[in-house]
Amino acid sequence: MDTTSVNLATARSAASVAGARESTRDFLDRLVRPLAAETADTVVLVVSELVTNALRHAGGTFALALTAHPDSIEVAVHDTSPQTPRMRTPDLNGGTGGFGWPMVNRLARATSVTRWPSGGKTVRAVLPR
Repeated sequence: MDTTSVNLATARSAASVAGARESTRDFLDRLVRPLAAETADTVVLVVSELVTNALRHAGGTFALALTAHPDSIEVAVHDTSPQTPRMRTPDLNGGTGGFGWPMVNRLARATSVTRWPSGGKTVRAVLPR
């Protein structure tokens, strides 16, 4: 099989970030064609950032979907906020962030945001395998 997918349960708590990372590691560990350790770490980092953003900026309810393609890993986080991530100047002193979305864009081969008619969105990052 060329493509393997998993949809993880919708969650709503700060502990969900750790759960999302753990579920991602489990998913990656089960791939027939395993990833290099550094690549797996990068996927987990992107999952952590996108889930954290959903918890922090989108009301907290999210669903995570992971798909392994022959040459990439796709991370998709669905949440209920219509507000899309944006590039902004990182806050070096106040702790309000601004580092994550630029980092995701540097690590990913491609990123996209799809708004739902219902008002939510899906933030997607495709990472090289």
